[in-house]
Amino acid sequence: MSNKNTAFYQNKKQYTFDFSGQETSSDGGFSLLYKLARRSKLIKAFSEQVPDRRDPELITYSVEELIMQRVMLLACGYEDCNDVDYLREDPLLKALMDNGLCSQPTLSRLENSLNMGAVYRLAEWWVDRYVASLPTDKEYVIIDVDCTDDPTHGDQQGSLFHGYYWQWMLNELFYIDGETGQIILPVLRPGNVHSNKWNDRFLRVIARKIRQRFGDIQIIVRADGGFSCPGFYEVVEEQDLDFCIGLTSNPRLKAAVRKSYDRVNKHYGQKGARHQKFVGPFSYQADSWDNPQQVYAKIESTGKGMNLRFIVSNFADDDAEELYKDFYVQRGEASENRIKEVKNMCF
Repeated sequence: MSNKNTAFYQNKKQYTFDFSGQETSSDGGFSLLYKLARRSKLIKAFSEQVPDRRDPELITYSVEELIMQRVMLLACGYEDCNDVDYLREDPLLKALMDNGLCSQPTLSRLENSLNMGAVYRLAEWWVDRYVASLPTDKEYVIIDVDCTDDPTHGDQQGSLFHGYYWQWMLNELFYIDGETGQIILPVLRPGNVHSNKWNDRFLRVIARKIRQRFGDIQIIVRADGGFSCPGFYEVVEEQDLDFCIGLTSNPRLKAAVRKSYDRVNKHYGQKGARHQKFVGPFSYQADSWDNPQQVYAKIESTGKGMNLRFIVSNFADDDAEELYKDFYVQRGEASENRIKEVKNMCF
């Protein structure tokens, strides 16, 4: 090797190390990410759903270029639009982005140009991608619904204080395929909203689009007690959905299982022994519900105290223990761990 700085040869081309350059970039991963984005055409398809109300004669950057730039910089750790002020001379970014980097005001105008109509259109596009990915012989779909806190540390739009999490945050709603872990739809919401905010609206969209392709396919919804509300049960009946969701405890529910609870507490709880007893189904109707539902209970002595959980389901003739252990608690792996992966990867 005539050149000590030679790294390798490819055909007749020589690749060498050269440390004499004056312009350097620390964002080498950008090149691979940019190549993947261009090959998948995901950002291109996403951009086609974003309305562009700008004057065509005054446009320098297309919507696709703006979104490509925003996504690439976010993925490289540049979360603030102001970061472009000192990244515009980055040699790697200038080389890859054909039109160069736009300014911070241009990015901010793009982000603030989307109204609820545009967000709804993007949601439908995202669900369409999911439905199109399902195999044609699909017999049933499990939809896991869950939300998660996203702490904020500045003046982000929608950042509000949530009393349960006791922090300033955004509140994110996820619909996830309970078998594959694929994200059906992610929805960003203000920080102080209730868990079930907008759930009935988007659940209706997802169910309708699955039905459009598969007809009478079985659709099963699984969620925690925060989603049990009148709007949810209206969608369930309207779209003919099966479901198994948590139910927040209250005095009426406790009274319905009082005898079983007392027996478990007497024979196991007071002795510090571990034991589980499952009860149900029994009929229960909250004052705000149009119809009664089947409720199941898990009465547990943990060895350190008593734990009482309720779930509500319209599954026919299911054993309480099997329903809880073999189906309901699976949402921990199918949904909660997938959300954790998303948050860790984005971070």
